[in-house]
Amino acid sequence: MKIEFSSLEENAASFVLSDISIAFANALRRSMVSEVMAFAIEDVKIYDNTSALFDEILAHRLGLIPLVTDPDSYVPRSQCSCNGAGCPRCTVTLTMSVEGPGVVMSGDLISQDSVVRPAVDNIPIVKLEKNQKVVIEAQAYMERGMEHAKWSPTTVCGYKNYPIITPDERCDGCGLCVEVCPKEILQVKGSAIGVKDGALESCSLCRLCEQACLNSGIGDEPAIHIGMDDRRFLFTVESAGALPTVGIIKQGLLFLKNQSDELHDALSEIRG
Repeated sequence: MKIEFSSLEENAASFVLSDISIAFANALRRSMVSEVMAFAIEDVKIYDNTSALFDEILAHRLGLIPLVTDPDSYVPRSQCSCNGAGCPRCTVTLTMSVEGPGVVMSGDLISQDSVVRPAVDNIPIVKLEKNQKVVIEAQAYMERGMEHAKWSPTTVCGYKNYPIITPDERCDGCGLCVEVCPKEILQVKGSAIGVKDGALESCSLCRLCEQACLNSGIGDEPAIHIGMDDRRFLFTVESAGALPTVGIIKQGLLFLKNQSDELHDALSEIRG
């Protein structure tokens, strides 16, 4: 397996994973979306809420605010010695007390841990008019996206087969495929068609170029062919803010490794 990053930022990454099967590619996607632990608010005590929102809607909005996660300093509540009661090893308490007029923002949440805090401070929660007030105490803990989407550390996580674009010797460089390409990755090179430098990964595999070539009357087969490499995949991952993208990728791969090790050990026991 080989990984090559085309871009790597705190909250977004694109990379090519080679020499793997489509089954492994999909397993990695699923593990990053649903198996990587992240913090989210689960329990909310509402002491005062005179806003226009019902308590349930307010609690739901609080739960969807991404929280910066420190997986090395906390354990999942399901694995904690407190047996789910909530303790400093697995749970972080956040409080908020805001009076109107004004808009309650995610940055108004005050965490007992300076690390586990709202990933973004400018997420609007509710608008308060004069004399309206919201006072809450919330508990957040780590869980998997499989349990609820609010615990998923990603907003975007997907892949596609790496594209292969091959003009054949019948191509006369008419440029019809260049005109219809929605990604504008094709260009006329002399009397033939080629891909612009560094643009191949932008191909969406829509095959409009093939159709345009057929419509030109060239014959029963287009002179440009769009294919896919079944052992090479282009991934795009965007973080919700709980973890950096490189952390999500590492944790996703680690989950697959641990699952594979457990299966190996189980099979070894069966064999005797």
